[in-house]
Amino acid sequence: MAGLGRIKGLVLLLGVVSQASGSTITVSIFSVTSKSAVLHWSRYDGALTYRVTASLRNSQVPVVFASFGQNTIMGSVNSLNPNTAYTFRVEALGSHMNMLTDAAVDGSTAPDVPTILMASSKESQRITVEFTLVSGATSYILRAETNDGSFFSEISVPGSPGTVTNLQPYTDYTLTVMSINSAGRSQPSLSMEAKTVLSAPQVNTSSPSNSSILVKWEPVNHAVLYSLSIIKDGSYSKISLNVTDNQVHFSDLEAGSKYCIKGNGWSPENIPGDDFTVCQITRPPTPQSIELVVTSPPDAGIVVSWDQAQGAEQYVAMSLAGQNCSSSTNSCILIPLSCGETNSVIVIAINQAGSSVPSYLVQIISFPCPPQPIWVEELVPGNCSVKWSAVPHAEYYTTFIKSDDGVEGMCNSTELYCRFHCHCGYSYIMSVFAHNHAGQSPPGPLLNHTTLPCCPALPTVSAASWETLMMEWSPVRGADLYETRAVVANEVILCNDTTPRCALSDLTCNRKYSVVIIPCNDMSGCNLTCSPQTHETAPCMPEITAVSQINTSSSSVLVSWISDNTAATYTVTVTGSGGDTHICHSNSNSCLVSNLPCGSVYEVSAIASTSAGESMPSYTAPLETAPCCPDNLTVSHVTQAMTNVTWMPANGAQTYIASLSSPRSHVQCHTMETECVMGCITCGTNYTVSLEAISRTGHKAECTYHGFSASQCCPSGIRLYRGSNNTLIVRWRSSSALTKYTAEVTGSGRTHTCSPDPGIYTCTVSQIVCGQVYTVVIAPLNPDGSKVQFCNSRLYSVTCVGSSVGLVLYQGKR
Repeated sequence: MAGLGRIKGLVLLLGVVSQASGSTITVSIFSVTSKSAVLHWSRYDGALTYRVTASLRNSQVPVVFASFGQNTIMGSVNSLNPNTAYTFRVEALGSHMNMLTDAAVDGSTAPDVPTILMASSKESQRITVEFTLVSGATSYILRAETNDGSFFSEISVPGSPGTVTNLQPYTDYTLTVMSINSAGRSQPSLSMEAKTVLSAPQVNTSSPSNSSILVKWEPVNHAVLYSLSIIKDGSYSKISLNVTDNQVHFSDLEAGSKYCIKGNGWSPENIPGDDFTVCQITRPPTPQSIELVVTSPPDAGIVVSWDQAQGAEQYVAMSLAGQNCSSSTNSCILIPLSCGETNSVIVIAINQAGSSVPSYLVQIISFPCPPQPIWVEELVPGNCSVKWSAVPHAEYYTTFIKSDDGVEGMCNSTELYCRFHCHCGYSYIMSVFAHNHAGQSPPGPLLNHTTLPCCPALPTVSAASWETLMMEWSPVRGADLYETRAVVANEVILCNDTTPRCALSDLTCNRKYSVVIIPCNDMSGCNLTCSPQTHETAPCMPEITAVSQINTSSSSVLVSWISDNTAATYTVTVTGSGGDTHICHSNSNSCLVSNLPCGSVYEVSAIASTSAGESMPSYTAPLETAPCCPDNLTVSHVTQAMTNVTWMPANGAQTYIASLSSPRSHVQCHTMETECVMGCITCGTNYTVSLEAISRTGHKAECTYHGFSASQCCPSGIRLYRGSNNTLIVRWRSSSALTKYTAEVTGSGRTHTCSPDPGIYTCTVSQIVCGQVYTVVIAPLNPDGSKVQFCNSRLYSVTCVGSSVGLVLYQGKR
């Protein structure tokens, strides 16, 4: 019927005129059957009719033809012979039936239509079809379809018989056959009806016990009866039965044996459906001859063994403590096994059908647990005992003892202790094992016991600093740590170190400490039986209370201090900024340092010394000696009433006070320079010269120098008179009759000098030129004959009377 549908579709295609027209015509074979061919050609311009002919290959005589209108481009020719070679020609004809153009194509028809001989089903999804073979066919198409059109299938087969597959059980099908060659396929053959058989039941088997098998299945549609048979693997005895129910229970079977069950359903037409075959093994029998053996630690367990059971694939041993093990052989190990426990074990056999009935319970007692805790008691030095608590199920105990020098010992005991000789400073490793008929306990805790370390020999003591004692001693066996303890009154100084030396710091000076070295280790603690020693610390630092200069001229300094150590010797060191050092020693609380240079800065410190060592130096006290007196002090007149005092810089002095003293007056000046100008000096008076040198801290040095005599006073009442013969007469007054004066008259390029005897206050100067200006200076002479320089000069002009000296006129001072 589907083939007819395609032919109807072809007829509809005959009216299609969408093909483009052209100047030539082309033709092709669209499809063929056993007795027809469908051609397709192109449209030709001007053609009113198309004629299609078919002639035998290599023959020009048409055997069939057909005509089609101008709008047709596809058409068929019929009444052909099956499996025959043809030449197909299409001619385009004009209005007068004249041929405008043509085109030809070679082709063949399909083979002849086969005939179905028989169609039958022996399987629920297959139908086998027997048919006649036709000449020229290379293969065949089997077509199966349902009457309602819900199923359609075509299968290619090489020949007869052929089988249609993928069908539904117990279903009616219409079957046809077509032959095929290279040209195409034939028309379908005459159809034949056939029905598939029932499907096989979907079986589920199980073994509820080791002597039965239960077979279940879902009902098969249209089945009215079921046939089943069972046979043991390797046996020829078979049990068969028919049932209408959907399950069967086979009993009285052999445990652990394989059985195969075969069966099928029957249709209402009494046709057997597909059969099934399943094999099911029964559960294995219960394992027998169970034996238990305990293995030793560290991989302690229970070795469980049994006789193999028929049909068993796996065995599982289980303890009441919750452990289990499995094996495919006849033994396995239950792990872990705890010490000191009582346990019971069962064994089951397993195969794919399930597990067997459990075996009988077998009881066992494991090896004892190790004793714990264990401890060591040393009531008497050198005699040690290892002790422990009782262990359940233990029959006796073994103790192993090894010292750190490699010596080993062992003792067996039914008591809860073991005695051994132990030495101070040694480490011992001990372990205790418990035993019973099942074996030895696993290793218990190792007890590492270290005896008290031995006391160190006499240490070497040295002073590392004023408050630190360095203690050194030889290492002792077994000591990991040394605690050095220094005690005096309520003061305790501790020093902990891992090396055999210790610095006891922060000690109090001038004390006698009781010092003990206590060796310790982490395991046994500290040895508190060691004897102490007495060690004295260095004296305390003196405290300087006063530094005073006793004698300024000799620069002696008295240093005083306080200290509570009357047995100490004290050393005072005076250190200058230039590096010079002055030292004195004393057994009391003061010391005199002499011959210190003036104008120097020092630092003063004191140290106390005893057989225990030296104290820390005292805090330094500053010392500054009085400044030095300046050298080369000089006093000189600036004016008659003013002097200039100069001196050299003095070491240590910052300021100076210069003084000129006489019974009639006292003058002074305060300066930071090395000179000073002082007024209010009385001429002709003897002065005492003194100088105070003062340091920056106020220290003073009083310096006295040779006296200073002030120069004689300049004369007063100076007059200049005209004399005879071109001379001038100079007169003056003096307050001292013992003073000798000199008169200098300078003018006209010459200086006229005269020096009368003491007590004479007049002087005549000759060779005066009139009309000139003269400078007149009258000054007293110093004892050394030098002229006093500070007396003023006076100007006089001399007039002429003719060629002689005229009037003398005073013009003032210069």
